[in-house]
Amino acid sequence: METALTRLVGVRYPIVQTGMGWVAGPRLVSATANAGALGILASATMTTDRLRAAIREVRSRTDAPFGVNLRADAGDAGDRVRIIVEEGVKVASFALATSRELIAELKDAGVVVVPSIGARRHAEKVAAWGADAVIVQGGEGGGHTGEVATSVLLPQVVDAVGIPVVAAGGFFDGRGLVAALAYGASGVAMGTRFLLTSESTVPDAVKARYLAATVKDVTVTTAVDGLPHRMLRTDLVDALEGAGRARTLSRAVRRAAGFRKLSGLTWSRMIRDGMAMKHGRSLTWSQVLLAANTPMLLRASMVEGRADLGVMAAGQVAGLIEDLPSCAELVERVMAEARETLGALPGPGSP
Repeated sequence: METALTRLVGVRYPIVQTGMGWVAGPRLVSATANAGALGILASATMTTDRLRAAIREVRSRTDAPFGVNLRADAGDAGDRVRIIVEEGVKVASFALATSRELIAELKDAGVVVVPSIGARRHAEKVAAWGADAVIVQGGEGGGHTGEVATSVLLPQVVDAVGIPVVAAGGFFDGRGLVAALAYGASGVAMGTRFLLTSESTVPDAVKARYLAATVKDVTVTTAVDGLPHRMLRTDLVDALEGAGRARTLSRAVRRAAGFRKLSGLTWSRMIRDGMAMKHGRSLTWSQVLLAANTPMLLRASMVEGRADLGVMAAGQVAGLIEDLPSCAELVERVMAEARETLGALPGPGSP
């Protein structure tokens, strides 16, 4: 299926696997790429040395195009951009706000730039700065998310910008792909659906928690880092929402210390990254620390399998997913469902 997205990035199918921290590693990304979709490597939870090694590992597993996701507000974003350029990565995507300078540097090197946005005005801004496409995440999406549903946000953005738009938030099958195309999108991006595949390295016990979840078990909370964050409702989320300020600060400091050791970041760099998220928002100091160490809360679940100690970012579609296919099986299924759905639509003049 050829669309503006497939032509832009060189993949066979208009499907994107999003750059989920601790989840979108070389194994998942290469499996996605080999299946004909666009896999995106998550770099925010990696050191720069590990990022370079991960890119090379993906390339050793696949000849297909893939991308790297990064946080534009991270203190070492410039270093990560240079690695992407030096290693010849095809696509760069951004979590949270990007910058004109980083877009220009990437485009000058021939990298396709695809920021993720959650509002029409953000899409218009990055398009004016030269972004090649945008991923539009509606409120159904997992992780940091907005309040506007995909079905409302997507047509707004499609009408506002003249670049390919990829729809995210609420997609998991071929029917959703057809719906996104009908709205004018050039493809769909899926996170939770790819997290729940056999190539995902998320521990089996955590995958089981996702598979057992209903739609009502997926919630949005600001208790983790002060920003709306969609995840599975757990005892830890309840505890964070009910904890007092002193207890929250103590926990934040301990987790921040752990992430500092793993990431190689200095305290000053972590605080600067947290402050970047604080800019323009009413965050407490404990939330600033939580913003800087949220990756540790994700790591506890996604790497260590400790659902009791970590958070599990999840789109609302978690309540609809019931199996763990391979990436190849998933992509083939989505495309088959899309073709079947298109074939079942009434033709011109039909009632």
